[in-house]
Amino acid sequence: MSAIIPECTVARYLALRLAELGITHLFGVPGNHLGPFLTTLRAEGDIEWVGTPTEGGAGQAADAYARVHGVGAAAVTYGVGAFNLLNACGGAYVEQIPLIAVNAAPPYEQWQNYRAVGLLTSHMSPRAESNLAVYRQVTVDAQAISNPGLAPAQIDAALTACLSERRPVYLEVMEDLWDEPCPAPEAPLTRRERPFSTRNQTMLDNAVEAIIGLIEAHPGPDGRPRPIVWAGEEIDRFGLGGELTDLTEATGVPFCTTVGAKAVVDEDLPQFHGVYNGHASHPDVHWVFKDWATCRIGLGAWSTSKNLGGEQYVGTDWVMAAQGGVSVGTTYFPDVQLARLLPALQDALVKRFGSSGLAADYYAEAHAHHGAPHDRPAGLERHRASLRAVSSPSRHTEQLTYDGLFDRINHFLGLETRQDWTVVSDAAFSLIGSMNLSLPAGGFLSQVSWLSIGWSVGAATGAALAPERGRTRPMVFVGDGSFQETCQEISTHTRLGLRSVVFVMDNGHFYGIEQMLVNPSYYAERGTAGAADPDGADFYNVLHPWHYDRLAAVFADEETPAHGIDIANTAELDELLARLTDPTDPVNSGPLLVRVRLHRHDYPRAMAYKVPKP
Repeated sequence: MSAIIPECTVARYLALRLAELGITHLFGVPGNHLGPFLTTLRAEGDIEWVGTPTEGGAGQAADAYARVHGVGAAAVTYGVGAFNLLNACGGAYVEQIPLIAVNAAPPYEQWQNYRAVGLLTSHMSPRAESNLAVYRQVTVDAQAISNPGLAPAQIDAALTACLSERRPVYLEVMEDLWDEPCPAPEAPLTRRERPFSTRNQTMLDNAVEAIIGLIEAHPGPDGRPRPIVWAGEEIDRFGLGGELTDLTEATGVPFCTTVGAKAVVDEDLPQFHGVYNGHASHPDVHWVFKDWATCRIGLGAWSTSKNLGGEQYVGTDWVMAAQGGVSVGTTYFPDVQLARLLPALQDALVKRFGSSGLAADYYAEAHAHHGAPHDRPAGLERHRASLRAVSSPSRHTEQLTYDGLFDRINHFLGLETRQDWTVVSDAAFSLIGSMNLSLPAGGFLSQVSWLSIGWSVGAATGAALAPERGRTRPMVFVGDGSFQETCQEISTHTRLGLRSVVFVMDNGHFYGIEQMLVNPSYYAERGTAGAADPDGADFYNVLHPWHYDRLAAVFADEETPAHGIDIANTAELDELLARLTDPTDPVNSGPLLVRVRLHRHDYPRAMAYKVPKP
């Protein structure tokens, strides 16, 4: 007599719920405790398992996938796997990314053996709740599932929290539960938004009135209001790009973004002025944002050290609407939802100042009425052209620099390629250099608060596989030290046939940003970019040198090609970019590792404010 197959099991329940969320790929490293779930996952057929070399890489991929798709998932095995995934989950928690962490635990029988006779088996800890306890620090809900009858309620509670809070959740499932019967899914998962009451409406109205008052209290020299909007990460996290576009187009108000919200809307919008990053901003952006705008309206922007670029406070002429409330100068309005604030503010601004009433060409006005500094452009069009930094192919062969590379890439992305690219930037000099690329909406991903070095390599996998991007081509910028953390994730790119282009910024095997942070005098003492003498660097910032381009041969075979290229000058960069536009060129058949050799003393011009003057 054949065994009766239950209609639903714990494994199938979880697989069905993940598929319901539109998840098409699950990233992770398998283990014996996870095996039964993966077998069920394949049988269901809706979600593809993507095995990665490391749990950290799986978390990075799931993180980027969630940034594009809205939710992502990674699965690992108890203890050693879960603790390796913890860093990625911590980053997702800080940066408000809905990531589902699935941890397959030892079976109930083994836990009973431990309680009875102290028998520990593989990956177990004497503290039975060690995995659960640590994940409670970096999730909005953490569930340990040991009873199949309760599994549906626990799974639904965690996934609902993930959708509602837009942050990670944790599901720990004992191995012998996967094939146990449980009720099938019933009602669909639903995001539970915070209620909006009469009290909330009053608070929203008061916040909008205070913002209008702050704008009127800070007129420009001609008596006209001069606000500028600083759009931030929560515009992206809450999917409010359309509302931001509506506000800026209806009112004419100019806007910048934070680094983390770069390309949240199309950067060709006429109201867009660039990425504001404190002292690290493009000089024209900093001038518009701090000198000619008389007040700043942060919408979803986080006041982190990275976003403020060396500045330590915002000031009384700022509005900061984020984290569920609004600060207007020194007054705080709690429990004001950003999604409701944007349209309410738009209506109030149009009513008070008229349609397009806040449109202003700050540069032209400055030159006409007050005499702007001679090195500033005379109008917004020249300003926007300066941000694009259209550096065409070089006529002369010169040593590559950070700025030269990114200026040239800007020209390539804007004028030479017809492919759909997503720029994935790592931390440090790569992030500083890439933040002024001119990109379409959704064309940029970065981790700007947690700043786990090497994040970009694993993240490129998730970015490429998210269904909304249609297997777009990732362009990764990563420092050599960062790449050494996560280089094995190129194996995943190769295995999946991702046609990623990974620029490894090899500045003489050196942690350049760390040197800049702890001892920026090194860059002044040794002169300008091009100095050949590396002596004087702090010893702990020196890396072991790698031939990064040669790693491609390690991961490639006949069926899964990968290529590596070493470039050091502008002519070699131009040749490479030309090859990227040729679909018949072998370098476009799989991932491409590009070792970009730079002088150790080179750094992006945006960091010059930190270097002491000679």
